[in-house]
Amino acid sequence: MVIQTEAAEVVAGHECVDGFTASGPMPEILVLSSSLLTDRMFLHTRFLDVLNTQSSVRIWATSARNPRFQETWNSVPAKVEDFPEIRAFREFPHNYLRRLNEFTWDFLQMPPARLSMMRHFRDKTWHRSIRALKLPAKVLAAIKAEQILENRLEKLLLGYPRSNDASEAFKKNPPAIVFTTGPFQFEQPAIVAAAKNLGIPCLALIPSWDNISTKGRMVFKHDGYIVWSAKMEQELRDFYPQTRDVPVYVVGAPQFDVFFEQKFQQSRADFCASQGLRPDVPIILYAVGSPNFVQEHHGALELAERIQRGELGDVQMLVRPHPIHDNAEMSSLFDRFAPRVVPQRTAEAGTALTARSQDESQITEWVNTFRHADVVVNLSSTATVDGAIFDRPIVNLDFDPEPGGPKQALVKEVNHSWTHFKPVAESGGVWLVNDYTEMVEAIRTYLRTPQLHRERRRWLVEYVCGYIDGRSGDRMAEAVLDFCSSRAISQGCNR
Repeated sequence: MVIQTEAAEVVAGHECVDGFTASGPMPEILVLSSSLLTDRMFLHTRFLDVLNTQSSVRIWATSARNPRFQETWNSVPAKVEDFPEIRAFREFPHNYLRRLNEFTWDFLQMPPARLSMMRHFRDKTWHRSIRALKLPAKVLAAIKAEQILENRLEKLLLGYPRSNDASEAFKKNPPAIVFTTGPFQFEQPAIVAAAKNLGIPCLALIPSWDNISTKGRMVFKHDGYIVWSAKMEQELRDFYPQTRDVPVYVVGAPQFDVFFEQKFQQSRADFCASQGLRPDVPIILYAVGSPNFVQEHHGALELAERIQRGELGDVQMLVRPHPIHDNAEMSSLFDRFAPRVVPQRTAEAGTALTARSQDESQITEWVNTFRHADVVVNLSSTATVDGAIFDRPIVNLDFDPEPGGPKQALVKEVNHSWTHFKPVAESGGVWLVNDYTEMVEAIRTYLRTPQLHRERRRWLVEYVCGYIDGRSGDRMAEAVLDFCSSRAISQGCNR
């Protein structure tokens, strides 16, 4: 079942309102968040407001312990609690067999992104005992034993409790459902396991468009899923065959709802004043992605050098680090280019990744950074979508900016073979550049004719996000309520 419209308030054939008797208590829904990328969906969209109309909400968030964000969390219409303590799986047998399972599925499905990362990174860093798993994995894939293996692995992992705190909490006060927003992360599967062991239904959000084809396997089977788009729904069905028998809700990309909220929008003058920029001079935004694989800051430095030399005329540049990875290490790199080049600080340096979140001021800066950029430069990241939503021209690197280009082959594969990004890179909505000379020419052209490639930018936004109306948070809440209703009805209206 694929649901792409508003959640139904009455389920045919049942005298229940949203799965519960009209006079009965509202169900409690437990929401999990362990990343700022999902925090902002709950803190700054209407998701919780809509969810609260027909349920009570409890949130376990890893950033709730951070004093900086306690006031932000205290403002939401939900009971917010610290995330329970989690322990890791044992290396053997748990992680060892998880790797065997992932190899098996990789050799069966041959996902371009995961095989690419295997060639360029993991084969060079894995211990030989891990690489030795490839041979039995190929055999298991060849005899189509992948689902049997994953089913047995799931049973093994469920038998190893990773969060006694969560288990005890569920025994004392079980929620109607658990809504996990990080099924590929370290923390949240531990909570899902505790819930599954007690028969509590679990609904999973796939939080980003690349997760299905790039991340490791979701071993635990959830009772329903939420995705951004029809394309993601199809990928989910293809990569996880068991999902064909459970509801999948297509709701859009909730994180982008803030782009449509008037309260987050600043005038160009006010935004430039906050950044130390001039409102009358074009702004080139260089959005730096994850440093885990490509050292992209080299591209920003080279562009800063060329701006300093006057190759692009009277322009200025903002350098925006990824908020998950910003530890202020880039600030000093650009000091010599001031005031024409300004690096942003998107996170508090030294803060653990799971303790990071974003308050209203940080959301305002994010929104207006893309809203007032005249051209966006990046390397195959979600910043492409951020910019395209605001119809900002996108220059996308098709080369490794690090001197010597050690990851050149990887960059080409990301743009031209990875499942999630190939359609975007080759859509005509971004300008692929093969070197710095082409980069400068693309920026110059876009500054003169910003309407160039506009229609293809609109296409890529719709392709990636599905809905683009600022109401994805509402739809996500309606999907959660519909799932809760359907689970209640399947177990009896008066559960």
